[in-house]
Amino acid sequence: MSVRLLALLVLAAASPVSAEGLTIRTGETWVFSIVRGQPANARRVAAEPKPARNQIRISVRSMLGTAMWVTNNSPVDYSYRATLLLPKGKTGPAKACVVPANGKIAFENWPQPAVAVRVSDFKPAPAGSLCP
Repeated sequence: MSVRLLALLVLAAASPVSAEGLTIRTGETWVFSIVRGQPANARRVAAEPKPARNQIRISVRSMLGTAMWVTNNSPVDYSYRATLLLPKGKTGPAKACVVPANGKIAFENWPQPAVAVRVSDFKPAPAGSLCP
């Protein structure tokens, strides 16, 4: 294996952007930015009042099934894809609405109790959009 190929593999493995998105377990809160449509530089945090500029905060809780709060502190509204990770390793589709810009909060709720929610494929949405 060439040194150049090895260097590329190391850089790819260390990338802060994941093509699979970010998995947020029930009970957790994460903060991240968006790079090429995917969560990047993600870190788990205690519930904080507001994410930093150009960051998104997501909290997933067990409430009447599964509940998710999303705060988007960027100037761009985003639509995204969400997947519920159900007990026993199953997955389920989750309706994902648009996350409004400028520190506003979006709330989503699904009747199924999930182990986690995976979010990915963030795309700019028209300002003031609702669910796609």
